Amino acid sequence: MANKFHNPKSVTLAGKYALGCEVPAGARLMFVSGQVGLDGAGKLADGIEAQCDQVWKNIGEVLKSAGMDYGDIVKMTTFLTDSRFIAANRTVRDKYVKEPYTASTLLIVQGLADPSMLVEIEVTAAKA
Repeated sequence: MANKFHNPKSVTLAGKYALGCEVPAGARLMFVSGQVGLDGAGKLADGIEAQCDQVWKNIGEVLKSAGMDYGDIVKMTTFLTDSRFIAANRTVRDKYVKEPYTASTLLIVQGLADPSMLVEIEVTAAKA
C-alpha cells in the first residue's frame, strides 16, 4: 500500500495540502530536521525566494541520502518570519512538491536561529 492522503469533504481545505496522511505498515520513516537557506558552503541565500529554493534543495539532498524523494513527503511544517512571504514560499514549494499534496502546517514566527534567516521547513517522509 502506498501513502494514502485524506481530504474528507466535511472539512474545509484551504490550499494545496492534504488534511491527513496514512502511512502503510512497515514503511520506513524519515524525519528531516528544519532546513534553512544555507548552501553547502554555509552561505545564506539572499531574499525569501532564494532561501526557499535552497531550503527545498537541502531537503531533496537529505531525502536522496535515504533513497527517497519529494514524492515521499507525508508532512511538512513551514516557519516563516513574515506573513508577506507566504506567496513566495508557495510559488517555490510548488516547483518541488506535486500532487498528491502532503499534510502541511504553516506558522509565522518572530524569528529563527539567525535574524537573517527568513524561512525554515521540516518534513517527514515515508516509503514502503
